[in-house]
Amino acid sequence: MMTAIAPPQSGQRLALLIQYQGTHFHGWQRQVGQRTVQEVIEQAIASVVNHPVSVVAAGRTDTGVHAAGQVAHVTVNSPIPAHRWPGILNARLPADVVIRAAAVVPDHWHARFSALWRRYRYTLYTDPCPNIFLRPWTWHYYYAPLDVEKMAAVLQPLLGRHHLSAFHRSGSNRAHSWVEVQDVSCQRRGALVEIEVQASGFLYGMMRLLVGLLVQVGQGQRSPASFTEIWQQEQRHLVKYAAPPTGLCLLGVGYPESPFPLALCTEAMPQFVTPELSIA
Repeated sequence: MMTAIAPPQSGQRLALLIQYQGTHFHGWQRQVGQRTVQEVIEQAIASVVNHPVSVVAAGRTDTGVHAAGQVAHVTVNSPIPAHRWPGILNARLPADVVIRAAAVVPDHWHARFSALWRRYRYTLYTDPCPNIFLRPWTWHYYYAPLDVEKMAAVLQPLLGRHHLSAFHRSGSNRAHSWVEVQDVSCQRRGALVEIEVQASGFLYGMMRLLVGLLVQVGQGQRSPASFTEIWQQEQRHLVKYAAPPTGLCLLGVGYPESPFPLALCTEAMPQFVTPELSIA
């Protein structure tokens, strides 16, 4: 069992804007014997301030999941000004993690509990021809054509506050499955299909389970009515397939007053481009 690291009794609280490629990480959360994003960032900070630190993220991404705009906070005993922290930490971090910005925030500000929303994008690459540059960031799904308009339409009833236990993996210590879904979209751009969901919070495994079921609708294996009935009737046993983690990316996190300029956050949201190919 892991022992929590107590934050320093005094010091400044920093908000961090973080990007990482999740391919070689066992998720965000610190775990004994596993390489995690939280651990490598905490080690980098501790090497500067010479005391243990605990970095708290807005959301705990799973193994293999990426982040374009993860936000976290940490309290440090250090006179180093906020604008210098990204350069100092990036010199100590591995190549698959980047601190894009840092800002001083009030002591009561919390990366997780102060957040209003999180936004995820899942990307599928549908051309049969492999693309090595897209492989780490997408699900190469070419087995059957996808009806993207049908997929987009079936997402709309998810808007609002719902009990989404059908998309909740076991192993979570969350006491309930209520989620306020604020925005949804599904669109095709060339050979890519992009599914985005913005919500107050996300359940453990929610996006990957949702995409797995949504793809069944797109390929005609499941009807739109069946998709909606499954989550409305909380039929978790019928959601059998989770999309692979490679296509999932945490795009950003929203706050009443963001510690970072809006442009800095939105420009961090990657969007791949493929030629307009003839796809089945």
